Order: sequence, then structure tokens, then C-alpha cells
Amino acid sequence: MPLEEAAGLTAADVVRERFSALPADATVAQVREWFAASSHRRVAIFTDNGRYAGSLARDDLAGELESSRLATELASRDAAVAPETPAHTAHEMATNTPALRVAVVDHEGILIGVVGVTDDLAAFCGQQLAPR
Repeated sequence: MPLEEAAGLTAADVVRERFSALPADATVAQVREWFAASSHRRVAIFTDNGRYAGSLARDDLAGELESSRLATELASRDAAVAPETPAHTAHEMATNTPALRVAVVDHEGILIGVVGVTDDLAAFCGQQLAPR
């Protein structure tokens, strides 16, 4: 969906609900393997019983890291928005991350989905309008 068509919409309206989440107890080695399985993967999102536990961009795992370390120890919880956040704000936040993705998390901490932005920053990727 082009950004200009998202005027008046919220993050919940442009969320991508189909995505892969990793368990919060995934190790650095496991996440590196997960990224290596597909060059299209930009962000690892972690959950603990459905609750958002943080996210990591591929580059966050560069360098020498203990392979058995929990990846969530390195993860950020900052790249997240509430469902009622305006879509343009979610777009802005996503474009400020290397992964061009931001998690959508409800007020109870439950991960709802991901807002993704295309490489040219002009549209939401993989977006399907959520039912109202």
C-alpha cells in the first residue's frame, strides 16, 4: 500500500499478521542460522508465550558474540508501536530501523504483527488491510 493511501489509518490497519517469530530463549547461534536460511529476513522478532520480547536486525549479530548467549539479551524493545499508532508514525519508526520493520504490540504486551516498509520507503510491504 503506498504511503499516501494510508492517511487516517493506524498501525493495526497496515499490520502484517503473517511473519515468523522466534522464541525468547533462542540463542545467538540459532538466530544466526535463522537469518542464514533466507536472505530476505531483515529482523528477528522474539516472543515469550505470545508476548513481545524484543527484536534484532541481522547486523545486530555481527562480530564476535558467544553463540550460546540468549539473543534477547541483545534485542531492543524500542522498535514497537501500539495498534492505535497512526500508520504514518509506524512508517517513520520503521524507516529509522535498519530492518525497515516495527513490531505492533498491544497494551498487554501481546505481539499482533509487524509493520514493514518497502526498500524505496514509499509503501508498506506485504500489507493487507485488517478488518475493522
